Amino acid sequence: MDVDVDVDVDVDLLPLGAGDKPVIANLMQLYLHDSSEFEPRELSAHGMFDYAWLDSYFTAPDREAHLITVAGRPAGFALARCDVDGDDGAWNVSEFFVVRRHRGRGVAAQAAGLLFQRHPGPWTLSYLLANAAASRFWPNLVSVQASGPVSRIEQQPPDVAAPKIRLRFQAGHH
Repeated sequence: MDVDVDVDVDVDLLPLGAGDKPVIANLMQLYLHDSSEFEPRELSAHGMFDYAWLDSYFTAPDREAHLITVAGRPAGFALARCDVDGDDGAWNVSEFFVVRRHRGRGVAAQAAGLLFQRHPGPWTLSYLLANAAASRFWPNLVSVQASGPVSRIEQQPPDVAAPKIRLRFQAGHH
């Protein structure tokens, strides 16, 4: 998969505060709907997908919520957390989502690059093996973004709910 970016696409990554939580909560429904194809998720009695950790991205000092925009309009989000107690203080891409209209145009690659630039140093991310698009996108993007080797660890049940790959790498200047 090509990770070249469309230079005509005006992508930004905006840090969000607590007042912006409804935007991420709305986009989270689209994300969880898409990912329900790969992970068993059930709707609540109210017809919504639950995401128990959303509040923490607006209250915990080691978590960040970012809005991905294209030409100033919402196009997705990135949630990141710093594992201050383990994993050598690496940042982790917790959740990452770009709406379908903006996929395949370099939006995700530009947004992920902006996210990694915010915190040069060690990063981790995981993706489900069943998600073919993520299985193409993340290894290719990380190979371009990483400054140094990339470790790849395959995780299987019962250690995780579904088979996934975990990448660990250094982000920063090449």
